Amino acid sequence: MSKARLVFITGASSGIGQALAARYAAAGWRLALVARRADEMHSWLRAQGIDDTRAAVHAADVRDVARIVSAGRACLAAQGVPDVVIANAGISIGIDSAIYNDLEVMRATYETNNIGMAATFQPFIAPMRDRRSGTLVGIASVAAIRGLPGHAAYCSSKAAVVSYCESLRGECREYGMRVVTLLPGYIDTPLTRGNRYAMPFLMPADVFADRAFRAIAAGDSYRVIPWQMGVVAKLLRALPNLVFDRLLAGRPRKRRRVE
Repeated sequence: MSKARLVFITGASSGIGQALAARYAAAGWRLALVARRADEMHSWLRAQGIDDTRAAVHAADVRDVARIVSAGRACLAAQGVPDVVIANAGISIGIDSAIYNDLEVMRATYETNNIGMAATFQPFIAPMRDRRSGTLVGIASVAAIRGLPGHAAYCSSKAAVVSYCESLRGECREYGMRVVTLLPGYIDTPLTRGNRYAMPFLMPADVFADRAFRAIAAGDSYRVIPWQMGVVAKLLRALPNLVFDRLLAGRPRKRRRVE
């Protein structure tokens, strides 16, 4: 009997990452899970009845390039080349560019959401090219489509995710690899529960994970989940700047780190 397929997921200890881990486990996949809180990850696996033959946990912060690359190499050595790699780890914190200390928040956002994604993929690209198969999945956001006041770090980082994955897709296509960009709308996770503004079409994390699982299996190059948020985002993108700016005037902003 052939070995079960393998998925590598960062940010797997909560929210979207944990929901994706559960969905892949339910489909019989082996798991390689990365989280800063490895103890919590082990506890979750035990609660799910998933033993060491089906899952491995790697403690790493994706901001630490050496650690996340080392986690990828450890996965390759112990479990083999994954079929799917999901760079999910991300942070969302409001900033005010007039405040000096918020520049460090912006740095941390880019280090996590962008450099961390590239470092997550790096160990797997050459082995996948050699095998001539594999899927790399970047988790972006509908916030990538237009910049929202107070969200400058997050929106710009997620816009960079979209462009980065598009570039990577062109680089990997000739090797039989796929690159999938997923843009979640508002998903009910610890990351969104502190938001102080309306979140239309709010979706449970497990429902998102199921739709994401199917989009990844289909090899979709770009998918907004839920689709309704994709329509909203495209309408906002089409608005003239004057109208868009007036529409967003006075909208509550993302909480800053000190708030």
